[in-house]
Amino acid sequence: MRKKLIAGNWKMNTDRATAVELAKGVAAGAAEAGDADLVVCPPAVYLSVVAEALAGSPVALGAQNMCCQDNGAFTGEISHTMLTDLGVEYVILGHSERRTIFGETDKNVSDKTLKALAAGLAPIVCVGELLEEREAGKTAEVIRTQFEGSLAGVSETQITSVVIAYEPVWAIGTGKVATPEQAEEVHADLRRLLTERYTAEIAQGIRILYGGSMKPGNAAELLALPNVDGGLIGGASLKPADFLGIAKAGL
Repeated sequence: MRKKLIAGNWKMNTDRATAVELAKGVAAGAAEAGDADLVVCPPAVYLSVVAEALAGSPVALGAQNMCCQDNGAFTGEISHTMLTDLGVEYVILGHSERRTIFGETDKNVSDKTLKALAAGLAPIVCVGELLEEREAGKTAEVIRTQFEGSLAGVSETQITSVVIAYEPVWAIGTGKVATPEQAEEVHADLRRLLTERYTAEIAQGIRILYGGSMKPGNAAELLALPNVDGGLIGGASLKPADFLGIAKAGL
């Protein structure tokens, strides 16, 4: 059995006070959310205060992005050493907003993934198709291309530390949700791709999350799917009750 993972991506939201309040709210209710692994990913400027708010709780700290370089003249970037110095355990890489708004490529994601793994961070590597790609019947092709490119160079030993998140871009922040059949189809495809590249045993151990307007009202149905091992949660992660409600729905 793969243990469920519920990760909250706060994106560019909260201020210092609300970030601390949100983190404390999640930490306070974590014990009632079952045995799922919980991760919160605040804006980078609040990682330190959120780490303090989570201290002593089972909730892990994640980051929303990182640079593929160790240090140097990379204005505005954040290195793996900065993240680990603050107690970060997970890092979201290749989120659709990074790909579509900031032009990140599969090669960029691969470089960051390899650097994160070398640093002992667990990458949450995102893949997903645009609406026009789904409507053109290209979902499987897009997912395979992103999977192969974003995980290029990742060894059998390293892949066991990777989490994959399927996020249909057309369902992020839109209120639209992939049907259970659509979600399961892509998750199963990703499991097959893992089997092809590595082994069936390794593939069965990798957690694949669904990201795309998951909330307490639809979480139970999605989390019950055979190949859905948790959620990468956006808007619903900004309220402790909603975030924890999703975790409880997976019990």
